[in-house]
Amino acid sequence: MADFDYVIVGAGSAGCVLANRLTENGRYRVLVLEAGGSDRRFWVRTPIGYGRTFYDRRVNWMFLTEPDPGTGGRASYWPRGKVLGGSSSINAMVYIRGQPGDFDDWAAAGNPGWGWCDVLPYFMKAENRHADASHHDGAVGLLHVADVSRDLHPLCDVYLRACAELGFKVVSDMNGQEQECVGLYQITTRNGVRASAATAYLHPARGRANLVVLTGSHVVRILCEGLRAVGVEYRRGGEVHVARAGREIIVSAGAVNSPQLLQLSGIGPAGVLQSHGIGVLREAPAVGRNLQDHLGIDYIYRSRVPTLNDELYPWHGKLRAGLRYLVTRRGPLSLSVNQGGGFIRTRPNLARPDMQLYFSPVSYLKAPPGKRPLMNPDPYSAFLLGLSHCRPAGRGHIEIRSGDPLSPPRICPNYLSAESDVEEMLAGVRFLRELAGTPSFSAVIEAELKPGIEVQSRDQLIADIRQRSGTVFHPVGTCAMGPDPSRAVVDSCLCVHGVAGLRVIDASIFPNVSSGNTNAPTIMVAEKGAAMVLEDAARSET
Repeated sequence: MADFDYVIVGAGSAGCVLANRLTENGRYRVLVLEAGGSDRRFWVRTPIGYGRTFYDRRVNWMFLTEPDPGTGGRASYWPRGKVLGGSSSINAMVYIRGQPGDFDDWAAAGNPGWGWCDVLPYFMKAENRHADASHHDGAVGLLHVADVSRDLHPLCDVYLRACAELGFKVVSDMNGQEQECVGLYQITTRNGVRASAATAYLHPARGRANLVVLTGSHVVRILCEGLRAVGVEYRRGGEVHVARAGREIIVSAGAVNSPQLLQLSGIGPAGVLQSHGIGVLREAPAVGRNLQDHLGIDYIYRSRVPTLNDELYPWHGKLRAGLRYLVTRRGPLSLSVNQGGGFIRTRPNLARPDMQLYFSPVSYLKAPPGKRPLMNPDPYSAFLLGLSHCRPAGRGHIEIRSGDPLSPPRICPNYLSAESDVEEMLAGVRFLRELAGTPSFSAVIEAELKPGIEVQSRDQLIADIRQRSGTVFHPVGTCAMGPDPSRAVVDSCLCVHGVAGLRVIDASIFPNVSSGNTNAPTIMVAEKGAAMVLEDAARSET
């Protein structure tokens, strides 16, 4: 007899949802294996603490990509959660569903049941929001989505006025009916504390007798009998263990680790596997391909009026903010630094918005490249305007670098490899300058610090994009969903093509990256995936 009905690999944004939903009815025994440890840490639970966990190996895989020609040969730093809650425990908490067209594209690519009308109920099932009729739902979900507008910096009002001066619609909810709009970001917090997938889904289920969660458990291989997955091998406490599943193995290890695990288990491109001495169980050329990520860039401005720098740089400001948070759970420590945002079209002939905007009333020009020490900003008044390209055309890949399961995989993002991506980013940065030149921003901007006003020509702007742009931490697509096994890894039910008893349910199944922050659609995928698993189980019992 198998040890469990289901074994879930990874307790991240998707795995936590699955753990809760698959154990709700009490009928199925579920094991969750997480390589990381507990999320009960002050800097994990404190919203602004992601500045600390950004480089904390105790909760973060801290991946590095290969040097990328598109970004001047630079390697990119990719923090990914290695902790209960996964990246939802260390991210910037912005909650964005994505544009309806994103999911209609998924369905049009041969994935029935994944159009906007199909997935919207699962977003709604997940969300527990503040009361607002525009959400056309109740506040019944497990994941708290907070309106924190009362605590945001006053410069956010300047940002909204400036956008309105350019003709953009200002809305109270960027997850509502309007898709081309600007507004203030909602974030996943509850009463000033981070609301991760672990706090929302996993911890409320931990008392169930049919759920076992093991931390510090690194899954190294999926075990198969013929072409059916029956268990996993994992390392815990220096020992090798085996767990068997009577129904399914569900891989929810994320866009980096899920394809790595499949390849280590003999499911992947034959040439890659054989080059590392791994026998080919199932030739699956799409495993690790189709990698997509949002690339972003910031323009930094010195301000004539105070910004968050003035509050958080001095020691007494840090002390004041810390005391306020400890007493009231409010103030800068209860927020994300991404406070304003929106979705715009850089050209009027586009069918839908192609750029996501970010306004942060803080700057980190003095920080090392790629690092944002959120409690130690620049020692002068400054802020940033940023953007990321919603739907990049370039595709990268991930593959194992050896047969050692503890060795990080090779990550090749292939940023700016498509000429259209370069042109989109160029249009985007020109828009940032247009936004900075509005009456509202002109009144508060003293100088452009980065890239500097001397950067003007097309070639100069593109060179700056290649030199300074970087990930906004949204990798997806490496176990893509689709009907063709030569181009996709899972079918529309998230079952791995050609291997029975095995599903992948996480951000790696996105056929195309959604337009915006990816944590919300990852949780949606897990809600829908859990429903599919339970439907199949019920069908098998009749």
